[in-house]
Amino acid sequence: MGKVIAIDGPSGAGKSTLARSLALRLGFDYLDTGAIYRAVALFFLERGIRPEDGDDLLVEALHSSGIRFSGGKVFLGERDVSGEIRTPEVGHYSSVFSARKVVRDFLLDVQRSAASRQNVVVEGRDTTTVVFPKAWKKFYLDASTAERTRRRHDQLRDLGLTITEDEAERDVVERDRRDQSRGIAPLVKGEDAVIIDTTDKSAEVVLENILELVRSDP
Repeated sequence: MGKVIAIDGPSGAGKSTLARSLALRLGFDYLDTGAIYRAVALFFLERGIRPEDGDDLLVEALHSSGIRFSGGKVFLGERDVSGEIRTPEVGHYSSVFSARKVVRDFLLDVQRSAASRQNVVVEGRDTTTVVFPKAWKKFYLDASTAERTRRRHDQLRDLGLTITEDEAERDVVERDRRDQSRGIAPLVKGEDAVIIDTTDKSAEVVLENILELVRSDP
């Protein structure tokens, strides 16, 4: 297995932006675990699969999904769904379905296989504690709820979606509640992860801070 830099943290903390930039600067591959879960949610929704459906149905569907992450994009078979997965509805159901053990077990191998032959920067909500507990470097990004709400609102607006700031805040708070309270692999800070507060910090400043930490201990 190659070197793994794992980045955890809540929605809107800046994980995706940082991970992409960090991978580019270091020459590592980039893996967005959240995109994988969102793609699964999109796949289930399009096939009429609901959260209350049984494990056997979910597992059968997963094996036919053809889900993969390559070149910074997530695919269902040959279909690039990187843009389609960013809606609030898919985000909601990705959090709901991620609480199912059969889903997490199936995607664990998908995620780990991405680091089997190359160095990767991976980000998500349980990458430092469950997916890559022995990662080379671990970081936990966080930011205030107000900051994360602003970022979420801007993200959805950039995607052409109409949403109020109050709706964006409810989305962030509800996502936090689900991620932190789920019985399987809840969002927590790994004991050996370095905490980085990104509130009021530009993406460039956060990137340089983490690069300094990575390079100080090769």
